[in-house]
Amino acid sequence: MPGKRAPAQIKATSLNDYLEIMSKAVFQSGISWKVVENKWPGIREAFDNFDVQQVADYDERDFQRLSQDRRVIRNYRKLVAIAHNARKILELNEEHGSFQKYIRSHGNFENTIKALQSEFKFLGPFGTYYFLYIVGEKVPSHEAFREKYGKN
Repeated sequence: MPGKRAPAQIKATSLNDYLEIMSKAVFQSGISWKVVENKWPGIREAFDNFDVQQVADYDERDFQRLSQDRRVIRNYRKLVAIAHNARKILELNEEHGSFQKYIRSHGNFENTIKALQSEFKFLGPFGTYYFLYIVGEKVPSHEAFREKYGKN
């Protein structure tokens, strides 16, 4: 990626970290990363700092509130998807003993991408790659990924 810096990776220490990074990937789908980055402090605040249990408990009132909140990207389907994804993270964490164990249970990158895309909403190949990279999971080089999936 000449001229581009790779985003900083984190060590996910809680389910909230996974939800926040996954939500950033959801919001970045079809939108400039600069827009998402600029709005991120407000988005984080509006989403209760991505407390996974709080977000998992969101209902129609919360989606209506968020769809009127100028701090967030007000795509109703993405708002609903983030609550769905929070519930799914909690479910898979319980089922596998940890969310990280779930991520690593698929054997290879291809299977992991397929599994995440089937379980979570608004995660395409690039969003899934971004999510896995940021949380420190093993991913192919950006060039190899781009060659296979045709994304920048």
